[in-house]
Amino acid sequence: MKRKLGSFASALACLALTTGSASAWEPSKPVEIVVAAGAGGASDQMARMIQVAIQKNNLMKQPMVVSLKGGASGAEALIYMKSSSGDANRLLIAYSLIYMLPLSAKIPFNWRDLTPVSVVALDQFVLWTNAQLPYKTVKEFADAAKSANPPFKMGGTGSKREDHVLTVFLEKKTGAKFAYLPYKSGGEAATQLVGNHTQSNVNNPSENLEVWRAGQVRPLCVFDKERIQYKTKVTDTMSWNDIPTCRDQGVDVQYLMLRAMFLPGKVTPEQTAFYVDLFRKVTETREYKEYMEKQALKPIFLTGKDMLKFLEEDDALNKSLMTEAGFVAN
Repeated sequence: MKRKLGSFASALACLALTTGSASAWEPSKPVEIVVAAGAGGASDQMARMIQVAIQKNNLMKQPMVVSLKGGASGAEALIYMKSSSGDANRLLIAYSLIYMLPLSAKIPFNWRDLTPVSVVALDQFVLWTNAQLPYKTVKEFADAAKSANPPFKMGGTGSKREDHVLTVFLEKKTGAKFAYLPYKSGGEAATQLVGNHTQSNVNNPSENLEVWRAGQVRPLCVFDKERIQYKTKVTDTMSWNDIPTCRDQGVDVQYLMLRAMFLPGKVTPEQTAFYVDLFRKVTETREYKEYMEKQALKPIFLTGKDMLKFLEEDDALNKSLMTEAGFVAN
């Protein structure tokens, strides 16, 4: 295993040296960006932003098409990418699913089966409740949840995934118990919260943005060591930066999720270099910068050895969290 990782790291190091110059290779047919989730969720929204940024700024001659493959909790997309070895016309927009699903479902997939291109953003998560409910702080919400019968319903995206893990750790930190309900996307989880079918969710900012702006949901805290950086008002009274951290509210639970691009395995260094250059250009566009602020994402660009180091550390962290939550399949 060490030898395999060493070869992989060497290949990425070589790639890092070659990405300074333009790549001679470019796609000769439409490029498919694969989303391992349903319509309306954060991955779908980001894929479509990338699609628009590339088109409007003429960053690629061929069009980019978005392909939703959220079946089997996202396993459809992962297996699809694994089976696309050598096809440089397919890209996966990845998130923590690449670590968590193989652990919880024992599917034959490892992110090392693919070719890392770049990390393009980091996602924070927020504890939300319906605005019609009286809870203004995490303590008020947790105290009510402790005595609720039946238990409060917590909406999320997928079973034994980041939303479910956050729910488990929220239970451990507060002593409350929740009935976790997995939905097909963050958009559906938001709809269920607005309709009072659930009392809370832990959607990332983009998935609850419009219903927050409409005054239908209330943010209680952000699961990070620092507040979301954006200070422009989203509602009449609040910006993203006005949401306190969960740690400041007495619940020390922190989690950041990658947003990253992967090619299938066994593509050439020239093909990988083309996409590294493409996504570097995407992060410089107005569309990307506006999207980062509107959706309250942390902008970042990692590739080569830096990306590999990030993936290894993030993989280890997610495995630790999944193990502690009891979600790793035997």
